[in-house]
Amino acid sequence: MDCSMGGAAVLRWRYVSPLIPSANRAAAGAPLILLLVFAGALFMTLWPWGAFAASDAESLDVKVESGGGVRATARVLFPAKPDVIQSLLADYPRWPELFAVHMRVADLNIHEGVATIDLRITYGLMPGEHRLVTDSRMLPDGGLVTALKGGDFKRYHRVWKLRSTGEGNQTSADFELTVEVDSLTPDWLIAVVMRQELEAHFRIVKQKALEQSRK
Repeated sequence: MDCSMGGAAVLRWRYVSPLIPSANRAAAGAPLILLLVFAGALFMTLWPWGAFAASDAESLDVKVESGGGVRATARVLFPAKPDVIQSLLADYPRWPELFAVHMRVADLNIHEGVATIDLRITYGLMPGEHRLVTDSRMLPDGGLVTALKGGDFKRYHRVWKLRSTGEGNQTSADFELTVEVDSLTPDWLIAVVMRQELEAHFRIVKQKALEQSRK
C-alpha cells in the first residue's frame, strides 16, 4: 500500500503473491486465461442453439450419467411406414450416410441375423479415428438393437423400437443410446455434441424415409 501526500491522501493497494516471482507472474496467468478463452469459445460453438427451435424429435433428452458416460432417449415421428425405417436402419453398409459425423465401415460380417460392424469414426473433439465394433440384430416387433463388441468405447448400447401410427403410413420410434468413450474429453462436452449429432441423425433419416416412400 502506497500513500502520497498532497491535498488528499491517495491509497493504492495491490496484492503480491509471495509464491510467484515477480518476473513470472504475468507468464503464470497466461495459460489459464488462454484455457478459459478456448473453453468459452468451444462451448459457444458447440452448444446446440437450434435445439430451442423446432426439433426433428418429438422429444429428446441427453444426460450425463452419474457413474460415467452419456445417455440419450428420444421419440421420433417418421413420415414413412415401419418397414421403410427398418430397411434404412438395417442397411449396414450405408450407415455412414445416416450421420453427419464422418465415419466409414472398415469391416462388415453378417451371420445368422447378427451384423458385426467395424466402424472408424472421426470426432472434432478428439484427434484421429476412433474404432467402434458392434453387433446389431433386428427386433421381432420392429426395430434394431446394437451392442458393443470392441474398440475405443467403454460402453455403447443403442435401441430402436418401431411401431406403426397414424393411418399406417407413419412410424413412431422410441430411441435409446448409452455411450461412454475411452477419452479424456469430459462427459458434459460429449453430451452437448451428442445432442447435436442426434438431431442431425434424426433429420437425415426423416429425409431418406421420405425419399424411399415416394418411390
